Amino acid sequence: MSPKNVVFKKISKDKSVGVYMGKRDFVDRVDSVDPVDGVILIDPEQLRGKKAYVTLSCVFRYGRDDDAEVLGISFRKEIYISTRQVYPALQDKEQCILTKVQEKLLRKLGDNAYPFFFEFPDNLPCSVGLQPAPKDVGKHCAVEFEVKAFCAESQDAKVRKRSSVGLMIRKVQYAPEKLGPAPSVETTRDFLMSDKPLHLEASLEKQTYYHGEPINVRVKINNQSNKNVRNIILSVEQNANVVLYCNDNYMKVVATEDSGHSVDSGAKLEKVYTLLPLLANNRERRGIALDGKLKHEDTNLASSSIIKEGVQKEVLGIMVSYRVVVKLIVGGMMGSSEVGVELPFQLMHPKPDAVKESEAEEEMVFEEFKRTYLKGMPEDEDEGNANIEENV
Repeated sequence: MSPKNVVFKKISKDKSVGVYMGKRDFVDRVDSVDPVDGVILIDPEQLRGKKAYVTLSCVFRYGRDDDAEVLGISFRKEIYISTRQVYPALQDKEQCILTKVQEKLLRKLGDNAYPFFFEFPDNLPCSVGLQPAPKDVGKHCAVEFEVKAFCAESQDAKVRKRSSVGLMIRKVQYAPEKLGPAPSVETTRDFLMSDKPLHLEASLEKQTYYHGEPINVRVKINNQSNKNVRNIILSVEQNANVVLYCNDNYMKVVATEDSGHSVDSGAKLEKVYTLLPLLANNRERRGIALDGKLKHEDTNLASSSIIKEGVQKEVLGIMVSYRVVVKLIVGGMMGSSEVGVELPFQLMHPKPDAVKESEAEEEMVFEEFKRTYLKGMPEDEDEGNANIEENV
């Protein structure tokens, strides 16, 4: 069989405008971001002299919309919006610089199809959302991106829901090609009435781990004190800092290992422990940060945030970081105490293989572009009709 390229499409309820896009994820490489491109298909009969527009927007939502109505406080902030007129076309299609997918779509869809193109500013956040509790309804705290097509008399005129269609997309980051040094840390603790100290070392194999990859933590303990280490507890902590609105911090343990191991006075221990941070083990927990959500099955724990130098953190919505915490529970005559260290690391997706340009000329499959919602979250009223078409 020949290779297939999925093209996502969505049509407004009145069939006046439809959007076709070759991908949903757009990569932020820190120094540059993938442009957003696609094709708008219009029906001149349905437009009846109106114009067709396409908008790229970035919205930060903090709290549910119904809370905003009750409290009289705006929980929705528009970080960025850019609108283009696509019909009547302001530029000859023959003069546009098109991608391979756009070229093929224009050939397949005919004379009523028009290309669009957006470039992201370099100071926009990536797509991140905080997981709601199972019984929560409505919109959750998130940074979201949307491509919206609509027809109206003018750009600022009131838009009928039936004449518009919105497609959620994601701005994502992948692991950098140049990786930093593997984290390593050590500490020495002196105790009252003990001539010698307790020494703890912990290290990781590398700085960046991929989603779904086990994290091996090497722990070395040299206990020359007169106290006993009663237990060794390891965990992966996710810190989500909501910097845009209120500077809230959400610290969640997303993986843990309660080893039960002990190290007596005068003894040593060297052991490798394995932690596996996965969303699958945290699906019921409110406040866990997730990568931008398009489908329930392809959501994962949020990737670490990488900031371009010179960009203010306050505009980046939700900042995410991770660390491994190694904690020793030390017993004594007067009760227990703790000795701990932290190992910051990055959790990200590997950079995918580049798609060869020749593959864009192979068979295309048009797929429904419709968001799958969390349990208890109703669909938006303006969700347009979308059907899966045959291969073209």
